[in-house]
Amino acid sequence: MTVEAALHAVRVRYGPLEALHGVDLAVPAGAVTVLLGRNGSGRTSALHALAGLVPLTAGRVVWQGRDVTALGVHRRVRLGLALVPAERAVFGSLTVAEHLALGGPAAGEVLALFPELAGLLPRRAGTLSGGQQQLVALARALAARPGLLLLDEPDRGLAPAVAARLHAHLLATAGAGSRAVVLTAQSLPPGLAGAAVVHVLHRGEVVFSGEPAELRRHPAAGG
Repeated sequence: MTVEAALHAVRVRYGPLEALHGVDLAVPAGAVTVLLGRNGSGRTSALHALAGLVPLTAGRVVWQGRDVTALGVHRRVRLGLALVPAERAVFGSLTVAEHLALGGPAAGEVLALFPELAGLLPRRAGTLSGGQQQLVALARALAARPGLLLLDEPDRGLAPAVAARLHAHLLATAGAGSRAVVLTAQSLPPGLAGAAVVHVLHRGEVVFSGEPAELRRHPAAGG
């Protein structure tokens, strides 16, 4: 397994609270990785550490064999990273069409994937529902054709059919070798049973790493 990115002994602190306690986890290239855990488990902090959104108090971040710990999020974006946070993922004053234009060259492909957006193109993102805003944020990130795509609870607010379509697309594009995907969830969505790796976090530590089938045989890892 070729590793696209990894956290090595990473610690993240927010004031007096340490959110990650020396976390080690690997993200395979050309595959989907799922970070599972309840709220407060550290899964979002791990995702943000990969993105460069939070400073590390210890450890390092490696991407494509390069130590990128000192690189800020904007430099990582220029290198091919895209992040869709769980909240505040759109610019309220921009239209849907403007969001897709910001994304990059694959706007047409994204509209084919999410035809629900076609009728929303002239509307400002701030006037959309939460689920529609989530779809716009995902579309903008996908349109950029990132090499490393980080998604924090991407299913939030999406209709089940749309979420299933997203999962299938992520598995297909990652499997084709065009990108590595890391996403967070509280439980493993059925549509992502084909993910390469699942890491379960609990209270800032990784308590399980393995394939989805192995996770089903280790129910205690879901705690």
